[in-house]
Amino acid sequence: MPIAVDIDVMLARRKMSVGELADRMGITPANLAVLKNGRAKAVRFSTLAALCEVLDCQPGDLLRWETEQAEPAEGSEQPECD
Repeated sequence: MPIAVDIDVMLARRKMSVGELADRMGITPANLAVLKNGRAKAVRFSTLAALCEVLDCQPGDLLRWETEQAEPAEGSEQPECD
């Protein structure tokens, strides 16, 4: 997925644990883990707002767009150079 989630980066900057963030947001650590690990299909604006409020950051500090790496076609591998 081309959207990368940087919750772990903000947690490290704030010296906060996942459990503390979940408690302060009022969500379960399991639901926060789904968001943190990039497995969520969608994020409610209310959840994003709570993340920003607790972590004192902007949405762009938590989410970023990355280009997807194209998989090489079968049989079109580049030869290794020594």
